Amino acid sequence: MSTRTATAPGTRWCFSAEWLWVGAATVAWIAAYRTILPFWNWAIHNLVGLEPASHWGQAVHFFFYDTSKILLLLAGIIFVVAVLRSFMSVARTRAMLGGKREGLGNVLAASLGVVTPFCSCSAVPAFIGFVTAGVPLGVTLSFLIASPMVDVVAVTLLYGLFGWQIAALYVVSGLVLATLAGFLLGRLKLERFVESFVYDMQVGAVGTDATEEPSWRERFAGGLDEVKQVVGKIWPFLLVGIGIGAAIHGWVPEAFFVRIASPDNVFAVPLAVLLGIPLYSNVAGILPLVGALQAKGLAMGTLLAFMMAVVALSLPEMILLRRVLKPRLIAVFVAVVGTGILFTGYLFNAILG
Repeated sequence: MSTRTATAPGTRWCFSAEWLWVGAATVAWIAAYRTILPFWNWAIHNLVGLEPASHWGQAVHFFFYDTSKILLLLAGIIFVVAVLRSFMSVARTRAMLGGKREGLGNVLAASLGVVTPFCSCSAVPAFIGFVTAGVPLGVTLSFLIASPMVDVVAVTLLYGLFGWQIAALYVVSGLVLATLAGFLLGRLKLERFVESFVYDMQVGAVGTDATEEPSWRERFAGGLDEVKQVVGKIWPFLLVGIGIGAAIHGWVPEAFFVRIASPDNVFAVPLAVLLGIPLYSNVAGILPLVGALQAKGLAMGTLLAFMMAVVALSLPEMILLRRVLKPRLIAVFVAVVGTGILFTGYLFNAILG
């Protein structure tokens, strides 16, 4: 007898109790998020006595406020995304993309990348799974571009830091970039530069997916586990990023950044992309630094190009993809995506002034 059958008599009560707990946690989360700014204003400026206009006052306030805000956002977003991902397995994703023609397939792949995020460590198994399922190469690459760059965590954090206009522009530009880059890479007919062992594998050789749908208890438990795992892994990077941002916010003069990275400097965007590629960070780690630099006057297009390069063209991911892609295809991939990021950076600078 399966576990679900054995626990069937109590399913309705468990379902209600679990939703009650989730509802209470949601109310508590909203209350905490709405009160963190006035709390840190009082704690740092009134209780500790640091002047708001002083270097230490600005830096300390930035550090504690951004840390608490981003951790709250991360916990809530990761939980919701984990529950949503329980409805969308790798097998379902590749089944939706399998057999789709280029063009429509690229659009669908980029859109699925938003709701089915994969970290760089998942790039190789996801790539193999899609290719062996018959998904065209260009469609697969559209998914791999969009998934780390335009995931729900990135969008929500952008909304929390910069507002819905910036978040919406980022989503639209990221989806267009992933769609067009994947379409172009597909039209170049680069399949010969994929390692031959990938095509020799069978579809079922890359992981298996459970056929039984998880219960709500299992979905919620999985969401909590993912919150613990993700936050547990990234909190040191998060604190480092926020710490650097706090130092910049408190002590580095605005004129320094305005001079080297203003919208009028045509070399600012390429420099930001080149600086971003060797770095390795996720969105949660890089956005606090982006927020601090934006507050100092850096152009938003330059900053978002830097962020896109970090999450979509990171050197560690390229090293991982070398297991399945030959160097020439990786070079073409970086060139196409990098060109798209440059164009996006210049476009954002033009639109946002």
